[in-house]
Amino acid sequence: MLRVAIDGPGGTGKSTIAKAVAARFGLEYIDTGAMYRALGLKAKRNGVNAADEDAVRDMLAATTIDFVGGQTHLDGEDVSGLIRTNEISMAASNISKLAIVRAKVDEVSRYLASTKDVVMEGRDIGATVIPDAEVKIFMTAAPEIRAKRRYEQLLAAGKEADYDRILKEIQERDYQDSHREVSPLRAAEDAVFLDTSNMTIEENIDAVAEIITAKTGRSA
Repeated sequence: MLRVAIDGPGGTGKSTIAKAVAARFGLEYIDTGAMYRALGLKAKRNGVNAADEDAVRDMLAATTIDFVGGQTHLDGEDVSGLIRTNEISMAASNISKLAIVRAKVDEVSRYLASTKDVVMEGRDIGATVIPDAEVKIFMTAAPEIRAKRRYEQLLAAGKEADYDRILKEIQERDYQDSHREVSPLRAAEDAVFLDTSNMTIEENIDAVAEIITAKTGRSA
């Protein structure tokens, strides 16, 4: 088995890098963050308050999440294009504080990691979800750099963007993720730290590939 766990705060390029590395090594890409985002979207759509644990439990019981061709499906609907907004990012962070939510996502994640070679990315994969992963990487980047990247992504997509607001939301989410009681954002003790602040996407992909090869002897 080859399981690569990539963790770190939002905006470090985890998803882009994980997808590319998975393709390079012939591994299955698993985006655990998309599961939380999908649940955050459903909670927002249905007016479910993250503070109401009974309501969240009922919602979970009536929810299915799947990945089809790399796309996130919520109750059979492809929501990949709906879950990448800052608003849904905050909703995902709020609902992920609940132990019952994290337990459900972790259960699905562990099952996938036990049945195939994967690159799995999130915020506590190496420390909590698959602590016996062969490769663990913790990506980081300055909040200002992450805000700039997100700002430019939104502009390139023809959407309105406010850099100061994006930076504030990133800082707020970082605080929430690192201070929640259940599975807070943290690096595994044996994780390799990778600061992507001054790296291009290709440089980042190459760096992760080199770490995988150094740890496992497996070449892309």
